[in-house]
Amino acid sequence: MIAEMGRAAVHEVAARLGMDPREAAMRLITLSGSGLPLLVGVECDPNGIRKALANSMAWGSYAGQPQPQPGPYAQPGSGPLPLPGTVQGTPSGSYPGHPVVGPPSQPFPAQPLPSGPLPVQEANPWGPPQTAGWARGDQQPAAPRARTGKIGSVLETEGLEGARFTIQLVEVVDPADFLFTAAGYKLAEGERAVVVHTELANTGNVPFNALPDMYLVLTTSTGESVAKAPVSLSSRPPHKIGVQPGETAGGHTVYVLPESTVVTSVRWSVRPEADLNTLVWTVED
Repeated sequence: MIAEMGRAAVHEVAARLGMDPREAAMRLITLSGSGLPLLVGVECDPNGIRKALANSMAWGSYAGQPQPQPGPYAQPGSGPLPLPGTVQGTPSGSYPGHPVVGPPSQPFPAQPLPSGPLPVQEANPWGPPQTAGWARGDQQPAAPRARTGKIGSVLETEGLEGARFTIQLVEVVDPADFLFTAAGYKLAEGERAVVVHTELANTGNVPFNALPDMYLVLTTSTGESVAKAPVSLSSRPPHKIGVQPGETAGGHTVYVLPESTVVTSVRWSVRPEADLNTLVWTVED
């Protein structure tokens, strides 16, 4: 069923099988880990995720400058502490209908307010609340990297899970009909084969868990994209899933396209659509 669908969300697969989505996801991950050319991933709206995280963290507790306690009966919790003698919200551990126990009936020790303007809170390293324009403190702005090159160029990029790596476009064999037919395949009238050799070197500390050429496409002179063909050549081994930190793995990707089509570039992306991490190699005649 997966081979017939080609690409589908986990919940769609589960619905067609009448299976719990969690069980379907677990089985798909197991199949992917067994070596099958199957990628189980997650797509999201990055800005939406960051905004949701920023909003939730804005109301959580942070390990920063100690907050002054307004009195010995202050309730612990997140957010700004209430002034002495006031009740703000529901104390931790209470629930509707449960009485809120206040301080004992004795003089409440008043806390003198400091003279002058109120102190300004320390800058939040996660950015101002209710905004998505935040940056993690452990990530410094990176210098712009080259995302374009020619055949033989080594370009640097990163994956969705934080993996950092370089990809080299080693070779483009066009036409590669002899390699295609030698592997036992047959081209239709007016078709030709193209073979692209790439190498991925994992330069970071996070494993690259995808298929290196999952979204490696050819771009034509008319602006169209040609996806890889579901075939592999015995003389030119294909890519395998996963590249561990410090490792370099190579592979060959096969394409079948009309003879008259002019290939202008090879494009690599971490997702189906192009983004800031997309790499492009120009193919010269």
